[in-house]
Amino acid sequence: MTRVIHTGDTHIGYRQYHSPDRRADFLDAFERVVADATEEGVDAVVHAGDLFHDRRPELPDLLGTLSALRELDDAGVPFLAVVGNHESARGGQWLDLFESLGLATRLGSDPVVVGETAFYGLDHVPASRRDGLDYEFTPHDAAHAALVSHGLFEPFTHGEWDTEHVLESATVDFDAMLLGDNHTADTAEVSGTWVTYCGSTERASASERDGRGYNLVTFGGDDGVDIRRRALDTRPFVFVDAELGPGEGVERVRDRVRERDVEGAVVVVEVTGEGDPVAPAAIEEFAAERGALIARVKDRREVESSADVSVDFADPDAAVRERVSDLGLSTVARDVDDVVRGDDADANVRDEVKRRLDERLDDPDAFLAATERASATDRDGTDDADDDTAEDDTDADEATDDGTADGAPADGAGGDAPVADPGEGDDADGVPADGTADGSDVGADADAAGTDAADRTDDDTQATMGEYR
Repeated sequence: MTRVIHTGDTHIGYRQYHSPDRRADFLDAFERVVADATEEGVDAVVHAGDLFHDRRPELPDLLGTLSALRELDDAGVPFLAVVGNHESARGGQWLDLFESLGLATRLGSDPVVVGETAFYGLDHVPASRRDGLDYEFTPHDAAHAALVSHGLFEPFTHGEWDTEHVLESATVDFDAMLLGDNHTADTAEVSGTWVTYCGSTERASASERDGRGYNLVTFGGDDGVDIRRRALDTRPFVFVDAELGPGEGVERVRDRVRERDVEGAVVVVEVTGEGDPVAPAAIEEFAAERGALIARVKDRREVESSADVSVDFADPDAAVRERVSDLGLSTVARDVDDVVRGDDADANVRDEVKRRLDERLDDPDAFLAATERASATDRDGTDDADDDTAEDDTDADEATDDGTADGAPADGAGGDAPVADPGEGDDADGVPADGTADGSDVGADADAAGTDAADRTDDDTQATMGEYR
């Protein structure tokens, strides 16, 4: 048998809410995974991408990561990984550096055999470049095989990468796909293969209400593949839902905050109902006075009231969409417009815009206005993207370090909870599909009482595997 920890989306270096404490939390979470790996004596730690939040991690984050990897190496636990979209850089990857130091193995088309299982890797690949993928992998002689990759795969929330096509096209039969990018843990069976997301190790968005953790995956035995959830003890997020009645206002919201233990927590207050206007600063200051690390207030009534306004002469949103369409914007400009005017308000707009721009850097035509694209096609009778890429890559390297991978795509601790156990059929447990993908901030439904996500156990959110069949 082969037992591995499947983790990913650690986003080390993320200074969430511009807080150095939150930045430290992301490294701490990764260190907890490493500690669990050495204590459990697993055969390997498999990381499904986005080890770092940025392609230019700062020195403290690099040193902390190196220290954790050395701890694994000293314990004889291999670290196998792929490159995610956040950390992907031109000319070389941090993972390559760690590999040169003997602290990591970058997975690819050749098998890396650990115990009875062959592991393969597929780095993050922007959607615009996937048509050229052939999914050819070198054969292996191991009893089992797993593909590790980073992206938003079907049939999960926000999925846009065809999992069935990958499995059917691959020259190797995989028992499992171990995935990263979607920050919500989830598992499904596709074409007889277990496909699973480990989820992120820390909350990268206030919409990620469920507890964080990783997967413990066992290959072999009577069950074939057994996937279980392990919870991580991370900084608590306290979600306070304040529904106001007529005449109620800031004092009612304060009362709701006062009911909760917010010491050292990130507090997210959501205001709904019919009451008086509530100034976010007043609530955030009150929470800070009670010991909260960070507090954020979202007044959903502002969104609802805007949506309820009736405009007889036109639909403002439709008018804006029509005007944007008439402008003939480039693909990149439309991406930015989608983020800025998106339905899901988020404090991380800057990061999301940056991520989308990074994914487009290898596609020169994405930066051309519609008229320019048409002119280029008319002149040459074909798409110049391949010819322009080399020049654009050179210019981009001179002008900026941003880009995608070169030659590659880019809270207390709980016990084991089964996620996928083929040997048990419908009695095996799964993890619900609602949640958040990296960069999307579409949150899971919240407990009306504002239950602390940190206090939940994995069993609270599980469903039977029969729901996936």
